[in-house]
Amino acid sequence: MSGILYIVPTPIGNLEDITLRALRILKDCDLIACEDTRQSLKLLSYFEISKPLISFYSYNQQYRVGQIIDKLFDGKNVVLISDAGTPGISDPGYILIKEAVEKGIKTEVLPGASAVITALVGSGLPTDGFVFCGFLKRKPGKMKKELSELIGLGKTIVFYESPHRILKTVEICSEVFGEESKICLARELTKKFEEFIRGTIKEVFTDIKNRKNLFGEFVVLIYSKEDTEK
Repeated sequence: MSGILYIVPTPIGNLEDITLRALRILKDCDLIACEDTRQSLKLLSYFEISKPLISFYSYNQQYRVGQIIDKLFDGKNVVLISDAGTPGISDPGYILIKEAVEKGIKTEVLPGASAVITALVGSGLPTDGFVFCGFLKRKPGKMKKELSELIGLGKTIVFYESPHRILKTVEICSEVFGEESKICLARELTKKFEEFIRGTIKEVFTDIKNRKNLFGEFVVLIYSKEDTEK
């Protein structure tokens, strides 16, 4: 009988956000596949968990999948974690989960921390329908094209952005959706300096433009004025 592949979310900032079930499975498993072994060791050490680790990240996942699948067929229980949040959501995990499912290996996905859901619920924007885009294209022209395809969906648009690109990205959002559309920038979620910057795109752009330092990864959420009036 093959082992079980567990998909385990880890905290996105506050370590208290890990679940009791996640801790139990991490303690009981045979192997932990993680995005960055150094980062994962900090988490595991904090909770006094010692287990064999194997790196599983964007650039090695193609050949790691076979190794992990072999372990599962040997009857080993394997946990997949990422540096923060739920594996597979803009983090490595999809191809391993897909392979396990196709080969009939039992998989269990635990609920837990997710920057997307945390930001969406706290944004004050509609939550009954949303589109998650992960990380957008970096080049302004391609980003603008990608965002333009989302106009008129009537749903909250959610994506990730880094601090050194956030100002330019909000400017592009203004061009695409109009400066009076609603936007929320969620940063440092669950951490000491957690902040939700809400308002029209024009208001939020003016706010962040006048700041000296903008640190932390951002979740950007937009609901266009056109959609709001429908």
